Order: sequence, then structure tokens, then C-alpha cells
Amino acid sequence: MTRNRSWYLLLLPVLLLAGYFIFGFAGQTEAQVPVASAKKPTQEVATTPPPTTAPVAADPNAPFKEVKATAASILARPQVPILCYHQIREWTSKDGKVGKDYIVKPAEFKAQMKMLADSGYNTILPDQLYAYLTEGKPLPSKPIMLTFDDTKLDQYTVAKPVMEKYGFKGVFFLMTVSIGRPNYMTKAQIKELSDQGHVIGSHTYDHHNVKKYEAKDWITQIEKPTKQLEAITGKPIRYFAYPFGLWRPEAIPELQKRGFAAAFQLATKRDQQDPLFTIRRIIASGYWSTRTLHNSIKNSF
Repeated sequence: MTRNRSWYLLLLPVLLLAGYFIFGFAGQTEAQVPVASAKKPTQEVATTPPPTTAPVAADPNAPFKEVKATAASILARPQVPILCYHQIREWTSKDGKVGKDYIVKPAEFKAQMKMLADSGYNTILPDQLYAYLTEGKPLPSKPIMLTFDDTKLDQYTVAKPVMEKYGFKGVFFLMTVSIGRPNYMTKAQIKELSDQGHVIGSHTYDHHNVKKYEAKDWITQIEKPTKQLEAITGKPIRYFAYPFGLWRPEAIPELQKRGFAAAFQLATKRDQQDPLFTIRRIIASGYWSTRTLHNSIKNSF
């Protein structure tokens, strides 16, 4: 009897421990059951980056960062198509043959924007172009830039609503002499464009040819108008478009010391020393069909 009792005393702790595991866990609620092992797979999945098949495009709202890049590295990057528009209205009997080149009819403009959207083009803004040219930052697929010169009212009343339909943004290069005049944009309309994510650029005071500037003209035509646009928008003005697309080498340091990051001409070749200040655009001619414009975009850049 003593020997049996001794065996019983030795087995008692084992029996109590087994009972705890059998009956103790069975009596716990779901919230009380240890879940450390269940959490582990979730944590591993959460820390695994999702696969990507294409680079993420540059953020158009990211703060501007000035970057020094060599002319050779900028020229080596494929050019981005940039369109230049002036007036979006019907032709009249007063419009001459040359003038019609700069006037795109509203129906044709709508067709062109639809073509760009249907073809998969994505509009970009100058800060994105700058980051791409200087650092190689990625752009959306099939990037394109839409620019508008001369402050014309129909750019606000006709072009802007059509662009909004497709989520497009544009760059508006403005002459300050015409602000608030009949058939030109007002300060409030310019501010609205800027607030809605479009970019405002400088296009001189009264479209005076940069090739003819003398000392005082850099202040009258560039410095003062730029400060006026900055006062209207509340934002720095970093981009400039040459009137008539005409430039000269002496203009570039004058623009640089007034805070410009880049400047836009028209269809001639970029300067080999200063490609950022001779970025190419093509005029969207009023004589072109949508197909012609599409072909010009492909063949010009």
C-alpha cells in the first residue's frame, strides 16, 4: 500500500498539469486563446512590397528642387512633345492667311483633346519636365505638355473646360499688358487657373522681341511682369516663353539671375550649351486636322 501511494504521489503533478491543458484551454474564450502564431503570416505579408511593373511617375505637386545637370545629359534624354496654342475660336473674315495658323476652331480643339486622351497621352507640367531633364525622374506614359500663349480669354472660357473633361492640365504664358482688357483674362481668372493646378508662366509685358532688348528692357519686359504674376498667383514664376519663339544667348543669364529654371522657344533646334533655356514646342496650327496634329507630335519630337 505504501509503494502504491508513493507512485500516486509521483504521478500527481503530471496528472494536474495534463488536466490544466485539457480542461483549461477548453474553457477559454476565443479572445483568450494565444494568437501570436496567427499574427506572424500577416506581419510578413504586410512588410513585403507589392510587385511593380512600371516606375511611379513624378509627383506634379512635389516641391521644386533646382538641380545642376550637364547639357550633354539633358540633350541625351528623349524630348517630350509640347504643343503651343494661341487662340481657340472661329475664324472671321478679318483673319488673314498667316493669322489663321494661330487660331484653332473650338470643335477642332475638342477633337484634338479627345484624340490625345483616346491615344493614352498624359499631360505633364514644367516642374515634372525639369526633374525629368535634369535628374531622369520618371514621367507618366506618353507624356505631353499643353501650353497657351498671350493671355487670350478663350483659353479660359473654351480650352479650360475641354481640358477639365479629360483631366488635363496646361501651362499659360501670359503678357501682363493685356490683363483685364476686353477678350483677355482677368486677374481673378488667372488666379483660378493657378489654384486649380495649371501653371502660370511669364511671356513679357507686351510681347516685345527678346532679340531687341536693351538694358532697361530686362526690367520692363521680364522682371516687373514676373513680379506682377507672382503677386496674382501667390506662387513663384519659374518658366518663361520667348515671344515669337525667338531668343538670343545673352537672354539666358538675364533669365537665370531673375529666378527662371527654364525657357521655351518654338520649333528650332535646342542650344547645345543651354538646352533648358531653349526647350522646343510646336504650334498647333489652325489648318491642321486632328490626324495631322497626331502625326506632327510623332514626327517632331
